[in-house]
Amino acid sequence: MPAASSPDPQTALPDDLPDNAVEVFGLGKTYRGAGKAGPKRALDNVHLSIPRGSLFGLLGPNGAGKSTLINILAGLVNKSEGTAKIWGYDIDRRPRQSRAAIGVVPQELNIDPFFTPRELLELQAGLYGVPPRERITMEILEILGLADKAQAYTRTLSGGMRRRLMVAKAMVHNPPVLVLDEPTAGVDIELRQQLWSRVRDLNALGTTILLTTHYLEEAEELCDTIAIINHGKVIACEATSELLRRLDSKELQVQLSAPVTAVPEALKRFQPDLVGTDRLVFRYQTSQSPVADILDALAKTDLRVQDIRTDEADLEDIFLQLTRGAHDESGATAAVAK
Repeated sequence: MPAASSPDPQTALPDDLPDNAVEVFGLGKTYRGAGKAGPKRALDNVHLSIPRGSLFGLLGPNGAGKSTLINILAGLVNKSEGTAKIWGYDIDRRPRQSRAAIGVVPQELNIDPFFTPRELLELQAGLYGVPPRERITMEILEILGLADKAQAYTRTLSGGMRRRLMVAKAMVHNPPVLVLDEPTAGVDIELRQQLWSRVRDLNALGTTILLTTHYLEEAEELCDTIAIINHGKVIACEATSELLRRLDSKELQVQLSAPVTAVPEALKRFQPDLVGTDRLVFRYQTSQSPVADILDALAKTDLRVQDIRTDEADLEDIFLQLTRGAHDESGATAAVAK
């Protein structure tokens, strides 16, 4: 997005762009217990590097530590130990500069219904100390597809527009890093697709985006890198494509036209499961790819095939596998993968 002219030297971004937009090393947070409850360890020795210009996904179950991490980066929660940098600025040594480099879009819609989008952004820019001559209100509204609603009361905006307006509010100080905390929680598929499109546009303009979400297909669709956090620890952090390769498994499902009572002898070497009386499920490693052999063996039987489809492992399978492993190590009940 366009850069503001003549930035305040106190908050100006470094001339040499950092390789990593966010760097976290050994970050920990322990909350004091209330009443008889003991201390709560929310983050435990977290290490993360978010490359500049990336669309980075942070996943984890409720209570995993995602919000605590975001709130530390935003300056809303004090860390217990470790270091964190935003756009090269240490959040302790240079808090003003680090906070100027990040914008956070919370889950909750906190929009005054009696203001227009333009008025809200102007007010937000004033709170950040952005001088009037340096404000880019209309440019932000244009990027997010809200320019034609600049003078409309926010109470008249649709749910999707209000979500986009929340993103716009986080961008008034032109931060190079944008955090979207569950931005599509509670919205329907159409609104979610609209917001995804705007997020891609922002990322294409150079904004580094950190996305937290419970929608695994959302992270798989949008993010180039994904970290999974559980019980305050990062249990995986890889390129999305590499993460998806962790489960080297695939299913070939064969729907039969007529019921059978047993697996034919010619197919037993593939160890398929007979589901009901009319569906065979073959499970195999993707790297081995025995599909041609299975189809050849099927052709040599008397079975009549009605339909064939394949299912690959997705991010949900990996998420369940990894978080289940973390539960097993801590003695908790294992989650049951699908």
